[in-house]
Amino acid sequence: MKNIFFILILYLTASNSAKCQPTQITNFDQLLTALKTGEDVCTVIDYSKCKLLVDGKEEKAPEAIGGMGINPFEYFAKGAVKNSKAFITASENKLISHPKYGYVYNYVKIRIYEDNTVELIARYLEPKTFEVLLDEKFYSTIAADKDAAVVFYKK
Repeated sequence: MKNIFFILILYLTASNSAKCQPTQITNFDQLLTALKTGEDVCTVIDYSKCKLLVDGKEEKAPEAIGGMGINPFEYFAKGAVKNSKAFITASENKLISHPKYGYVYNYVKIRIYEDNTVELIARYLEPKTFEVLLDEKFYSTIAADKDAAVVFYKK
């Protein structure tokens, strides 16, 4: 009887821990489905693997990694706001302490397009005046590789 009880506990623990593992989202349709069904979705971004444009010129991206939840979000079908491609967008704004700029608002906006391309805007804003201290635009794609630049997960 003890063996059956032990096996039952082991099975329940293993099945519950498997449910807690995040599942990678590998394309736009999976992302939209997860968001529309209320899944908890987040992204991890390796900025060094993205294409960086500053003032329209390509520069070397910084060795930095960030992450954010994709909630709240908005979805715009093709043509909904005169857009040529459907997209999902989300943003986050947090007060951080930066080694160079001191306390700043770290604003990040992500836009994911139906062709699996991703556009990220990162800005540092001065907390009192909202002056833009840093303004960078990154580009990448959704990929199935966990070592890609932009990876989405549902929990």
